[in-house]
Amino acid sequence: MAFLLPPMRPILQANDKEAPMSSVKEQYEAYPYPERNPKDEAKRLISGSPSLPQEIDHFIYGGMRDWSKPLRVLVAGGGTGDGLIQLATMMAQFKKPCEITYVDLSKASRKVAEARAKVRKLSNITFVTGSLLDAPDLGEFDYIDCCGVLHHLPAPEEGFRALNAALAPGGGLGFMVYAPYGRSGVYPLQQAFGALLGDLPPKERLRQGKRIFEALPEGHPFKANINVNDHKASEAGFYDLLLHTQDRSYDVTQLMQTFENTGWHLSGFVTQALYDLSRVAKRPEGMGDVEAMAMAEKLNGTIKVHTGYAVKTGGARGPANGRNRAVVPVLKGVRAQQLAQAVAQGKALPMEMDGLKATLSLPKSAAPLIAAINGQRNLNEIAVVAGADPISFGANWGKVESVLAGWGLLLYSGIARQSA
Repeated sequence: MAFLLPPMRPILQANDKEAPMSSVKEQYEAYPYPERNPKDEAKRLISGSPSLPQEIDHFIYGGMRDWSKPLRVLVAGGGTGDGLIQLATMMAQFKKPCEITYVDLSKASRKVAEARAKVRKLSNITFVTGSLLDAPDLGEFDYIDCCGVLHHLPAPEEGFRALNAALAPGGGLGFMVYAPYGRSGVYPLQQAFGALLGDLPPKERLRQGKRIFEALPEGHPFKANINVNDHKASEAGFYDLLLHTQDRSYDVTQLMQTFENTGWHLSGFVTQALYDLSRVAKRPEGMGDVEAMAMAEKLNGTIKVHTGYAVKTGGARGPANGRNRAVVPVLKGVRAQQLAQAVAQGKALPMEMDGLKATLSLPKSAAPLIAAINGQRNLNEIAVVAGADPISFGANWGKVESVLAGWGLLLYSGIARQSA
């Protein structure tokens, strides 16, 4: 029995107002990305990280946000609307007040996002065609979604600073930026295509790029990279991955330095286990946290994007945890009863993420605690329902949190409890 995490949200859109972005704007007018059909909203909701309400609560608000207060959101570089539609739809499902501003440079992408919102009858969205560098002029926001955007700016740090300036006190950022090792082979191809096809209009650039790609040898580093498949999904996916004219990646060290330079503090990566050096090697004495995560990234080798949450440096804090017994645990990607049954039977829990496989194990004594998770009960109430005394509860819950939270399977959020 395998417990697989939900897929991360697809990369969204580039944004900026500077002249070097003219080719990027031209790209997304010709090939809005990711490619979406608004009619599909009638039958499915694309979901993933960042911008799940429970994750926002967990990583930014310590699991204790007062959801009766409207959540003011900026979707910066919203593209065709995956993050926008997910968050607006889920907030509506939880019946929580939410005011969302969408901004993107591409009119074609905005048109798709608007059509998707119309199908779902979402009326709490203000659509703006423009640059994320103008974020401070759009208002003050409790939460900012910027997924797959900042790495497409000519000067990414300007984007990080603009979003920081638009953030309300106590708020936070949900981000995704490219990582280098899992995208091996991508950047040499981008450079070659740029030199050969850079002056061509998008459609001809795509046609010739695909022709050249088909002639590449099977042993080419990109063709040998099983981690990246965007080019197989659609023409827009091929263009965005291999023909992009403004694209960079960040390893952990570079990302942390950028955060430091622009006033951000990492609250946490969605799947922190991928950055846990102790999974694969003993951490040398004296090695710092960032250095350890960077080393884990190198040994992992399959991380193609960094997805997580950040807060302002002045309000530096980490994600919620069980030391606060008033928090409400929720599970992501697995059902409580199914997991509790497996734990009670002493079964190992196979996990797979970004090409990495792991086997998770929990003591049988933790099964009643897991079975009591329903999105309504806080930790004190779970202890009562499970009949656990304070000492045994603390020991067992500590193991549950240690094993599940690192893989993004356990979050703390009272959004469903407040909906009751």
